[in-house]
Amino acid sequence: MSALVALLFGAAVGGIVGLIAGRTAGLVTAGVVALLLGVLTWASARRRIWLRGHTIVARTIGTKTVDLHRADRIELLVTDVRGMRTIGLLVGERRRSINLSLAVYSGTGGRELGILALRRLANALVGSDNTAGLVFSELLVAQLRAEARGAAAPDRPLFQLASVAPQGKLAQRLKPDAVTRFVAGLR
Repeated sequence: MSALVALLFGAAVGGIVGLIAGRTAGLVTAGVVALLLGVLTWASARRRIWLRGHTIVARTIGTKTVDLHRADRIELLVTDVRGMRTIGLLVGERRRSINLSLAVYSGTGGRELGILALRRLANALVGSDNTAGLVFSELLVAQLRAEARGAAAPDRPLFQLASVAPQGKLAQRLKPDAVTRFVAGLR
Protein backbone atom coordinates (compact mmCIF):
# COMPACT_ATOMS: atom_id res chain seq x y z
CA MET A 1 0.00 0.00 0.00
CA SER A 2 2.82 2.38 0.89
CA ALA A 3 4.54 1.70 -2.43
CA LEU A 4 1.31 2.52 -4.26
CA VAL A 5 0.94 5.79 -2.34
CA ALA A 6 4.58 6.66 -3.13
CA LEU A 7 3.97 6.03 -6.83
CA LEU A 8 0.74 8.03 -6.90
CA PHE A 9 2.25 10.95 -5.00
CA GLY A 10 5.33 10.90 -7.24
CA ALA A 11 3.10 10.89 -10.32
CA ALA A 12 1.03 13.80 -8.99
CA VAL A 13 4.09 15.93 -8.20
CA GLY A 14 5.67 14.93 -11.52
CA GLY A 15 2.49 15.87 -13.36
CA ILE A 16 2.45 19.34 -11.83
CA VAL A 17 6.14 19.87 -12.60
CA GLY A 18 5.54 18.48 -16.10
CA LEU A 19 2.83 21.07 -16.76
CA ILE A 20 5.18 23.87 -15.72
CA ALA A 21 8.61 22.73 -16.92
CA GLY A 22 7.95 20.10 -19.58
CA ARG A 23 7.61 16.35 -19.95
CA THR A 24 11.23 15.39 -19.16
CA ALA A 25 11.35 17.45 -15.97
CA GLY A 26 8.00 15.98 -14.90
CA LEU A 27 9.13 12.39 -15.46
CA VAL A 28 12.41 12.95 -13.61
CA THR A 29 10.59 14.61 -10.70
CA ALA A 30 8.03 11.80 -10.53
CA GLY A 31 10.79 9.19 -10.46
CA VAL A 32 12.84 10.97 -7.81
CA VAL A 33 9.86 11.65 -5.51
CA ALA A 34 8.55 8.09 -5.82
CA LEU A 35 12.02 6.64 -5.22
CA LEU A 36 12.66 8.80 -2.13
CA LEU A 37 9.27 8.00 -0.63
CA GLY A 38 9.78 4.30 -1.39
CA VAL A 39 13.18 4.25 0.34
CA LEU A 40 11.74 6.12 3.34
CA THR A 41 8.87 3.63 3.60
CA TRP A 42 11.23 0.68 3.30
CA ALA A 43 13.54 2.06 6.00
CA SER A 44 10.72 2.75 8.46
CA ALA A 45 9.24 -0.73 7.92
CA ARG A 46 12.66 -2.23 8.59
CA ARG A 47 13.23 -0.35 11.89
CA ARG A 48 13.95 -2.62 14.84
CA ILE A 49 14.78 -1.69 18.43
CA TRP A 50 16.06 -4.06 21.10
CA LEU A 51 17.82 -4.01 24.43
CA ARG A 52 21.25 -5.64 24.62
CA GLY A 53 22.34 -5.67 28.26
CA HIS A 54 22.02 -2.01 29.25
CA THR A 55 22.35 -0.69 25.69
CA ILE A 56 19.42 0.19 23.42
CA VAL A 57 20.12 -0.72 19.81
CA ALA A 58 18.11 0.74 16.91
CA ARG A 59 18.55 -0.51 13.36
CA THR A 60 17.03 1.01 10.24
CA ILE A 61 19.51 1.50 7.44
CA GLY A 62 22.42 1.76 9.89
CA THR A 63 22.73 0.85 13.55
CA LYS A 64 22.58 3.32 16.42
CA THR A 65 23.24 2.51 20.07
CA VAL A 66 22.69 4.38 23.33
CA ASP A 67 24.11 3.11 26.61
CA LEU A 68 21.47 3.60 29.31
CA HIS A 69 24.09 3.73 32.05
CA ARG A 70 25.81 6.70 30.39
CA ALA A 71 22.74 8.43 28.93
CA ASP A 72 22.77 12.16 29.53
CA ARG A 73 19.12 12.65 28.45
CA ILE A 74 16.19 10.49 29.54
CA GLU A 75 12.75 11.97 28.88
CA LEU A 76 9.18 10.95 28.16
CA LEU A 77 7.82 11.95 24.77
CA VAL A 78 4.11 11.90 23.92
CA THR A 79 2.99 12.03 20.30
CA ASP A 80 -0.62 12.53 19.27
CA VAL A 81 -1.49 11.52 15.71
CA ARG A 82 -5.10 11.02 14.59
CA GLY A 83 -6.37 10.15 18.06
CA MET A 84 -3.58 7.69 18.80
CA ARG A 85 -1.26 8.70 21.61
CA THR A 86 2.16 7.13 21.80
CA ILE A 87 4.24 7.48 24.93
CA GLY A 88 7.91 6.83 24.41
CA LEU A 89 11.15 6.94 26.30
CA LEU A 90 13.59 9.30 24.60
CA VAL A 91 17.14 8.41 25.60
CA GLY A 92 20.21 10.22 24.39
CA GLU A 93 23.94 9.98 24.76
CA ARG A 94 25.98 12.85 23.35
CA ARG A 95 24.42 13.56 19.94
CA ARG A 96 22.69 10.19 19.48
CA SER A 97 19.14 9.62 20.63
CA ILE A 98 16.59 6.83 20.34
CA ASN A 99 12.84 7.01 20.94
CA LEU A 100 11.58 3.73 22.36
CA SER A 101 7.77 3.43 22.23
CA LEU A 102 6.44 2.14 25.54
CA ALA A 103 2.71 2.21 24.76
CA VAL A 104 0.18 3.31 22.14
CA TYR A 105 -3.31 4.30 23.33
CA SER A 106 -6.51 5.03 21.49
CA GLY A 107 -9.65 5.82 23.46
CA THR A 108 -9.68 3.73 26.63
CA GLY A 109 -7.45 0.91 25.39
CA GLY A 110 -4.24 0.35 23.57
CA ARG A 111 -1.10 -1.70 23.17
CA GLU A 112 1.84 -1.69 25.58
CA LEU A 113 5.36 -3.06 25.56
CA GLY A 114 5.49 -6.60 26.99
CA ILE A 115 6.15 -7.27 30.64
CA LEU A 116 9.56 -8.87 30.10
CA ALA A 117 10.76 -5.97 27.97
CA LEU A 118 9.47 -3.44 30.53
CA ARG A 119 11.21 -5.30 33.37
CA ARG A 120 14.52 -5.51 31.49
CA LEU A 121 14.28 -1.81 30.63
CA ALA A 122 13.49 -0.89 34.25
CA ASN A 123 16.49 -2.93 35.44
CA ALA A 124 18.77 -1.24 32.89
CA LEU A 125 17.55 2.24 33.89
CA VAL A 126 18.32 1.67 37.59
CA GLY A 127 22.05 1.65 36.89
CA SER A 128 21.99 4.93 34.96
CA ASP A 129 24.36 7.75 35.89
CA ASN A 130 21.46 10.10 35.16
CA THR A 131 19.17 10.52 38.19
CA ALA A 132 16.13 10.48 35.89
CA GLY A 133 16.88 6.83 35.20
CA LEU A 134 15.71 5.86 38.68
CA VAL A 135 12.49 7.85 38.27
CA PHE A 136 11.68 6.18 34.95
CA SER A 137 12.58 2.78 36.37
CA GLU A 138 10.06 3.36 39.17
CA LEU A 139 7.47 4.42 36.58
CA LEU A 140 7.95 1.19 34.64
CA VAL A 141 7.77 -0.89 37.83
CA ALA A 142 4.49 0.87 38.73
CA GLN A 143 3.22 0.04 35.23
CA LEU A 144 4.15 -3.61 35.77
CA ARG A 145 2.39 -3.64 39.15
CA ALA A 146 -0.76 -2.20 37.59
CA GLU A 147 -0.65 -4.84 34.88
CA ALA A 148 -0.14 -7.60 37.47
CA ARG A 149 -3.23 -6.35 39.35
CA GLY A 150 -5.18 -6.49 36.09
CA ALA A 151 -5.90 -2.76 36.16
CA ALA A 152 -7.76 -1.31 33.19
CA ALA A 153 -5.81 0.98 30.85
CA PRO A 154 -7.06 4.25 32.47
CA ASP A 155 -5.66 3.05 35.81
CA ARG A 156 -2.16 2.40 34.47
CA PRO A 157 0.59 5.01 34.93
CA LEU A 158 1.64 5.24 31.27
CA PHE A 159 -1.95 5.81 30.17
CA GLN A 160 -2.40 8.48 32.84
CA LEU A 161 0.74 10.30 31.72
CA ALA A 162 -0.29 10.08 28.07
CA SER A 163 -3.73 11.46 28.83
CA VAL A 164 -2.53 14.50 30.81
CA ALA A 165 -0.43 15.79 27.92
CA PRO A 166 -2.23 18.64 26.12
CA GLN A 167 -3.86 17.80 22.81
CA GLY A 168 -3.10 19.57 19.57
CA LYS A 169 0.66 19.07 19.53
CA LEU A 170 2.22 16.41 17.35
CA ALA A 171 5.08 15.64 19.78
CA GLN A 172 5.81 17.01 23.21
CA ARG A 173 8.23 16.25 25.98
CA LEU A 174 6.82 15.88 29.45
CA LYS A 175 8.58 18.06 32.01
CA PRO A 176 10.96 15.99 34.16
CA ASP A 177 9.83 17.57 37.43
CA ALA A 178 6.17 16.84 36.61
CA VAL A 179 7.02 13.21 35.85
CA THR A 180 8.99 12.97 39.09
CA ARG A 181 6.03 14.35 41.10
CA PHE A 182 3.68 11.93 39.31
CA VAL A 183 5.92 8.92 40.06
CA ALA A 184 6.32 10.01 43.70
CA GLY A 185 2.53 10.06 44.06
CA LEU A 186 2.03 6.55 42.66
CA ARG A 187 2.51 4.64 45.91
